[in-house]
Amino acid sequence: MDQNKLDAIQAQAFRGLIAHLQNRTDAQNIDIMNLAGFCRNCLSKWILAASNELDGGLDYDQALEMVYDMPYANWKQKYQEKASDEQIETFEKTKPLHAKISGHR
Repeated sequence: MDQNKLDAIQAQAFRGLIAHLQNRTDAQNIDIMNLAGFCRNCLSKWILAASNELDGGLDYDQALEMVYDMPYANWKQKYQEKASDEQIETFEKTKPLHAKISGHR
């Protein structure tokens, strides 16, 4: 398979993941992070890192909006719940397993 075809397939799969997360507003970032080690914000940071690498000209707010399908502040106000003490404790315990994103951390 040539690289252009592979890139197109991977891009389509990534768009499917983003669409799924946009529909699952009930899935809290902290829960996704605690379970999988990445969340919507990580996806935004990966988009920003790719944009920077490829001279795409995006800023972080634009990358966030690509993932959340709205300004991040609006999403937080509409959908983000306050994290419980247990969620925060799990988050801290799992930090070594969290996504490593070039240019962040």
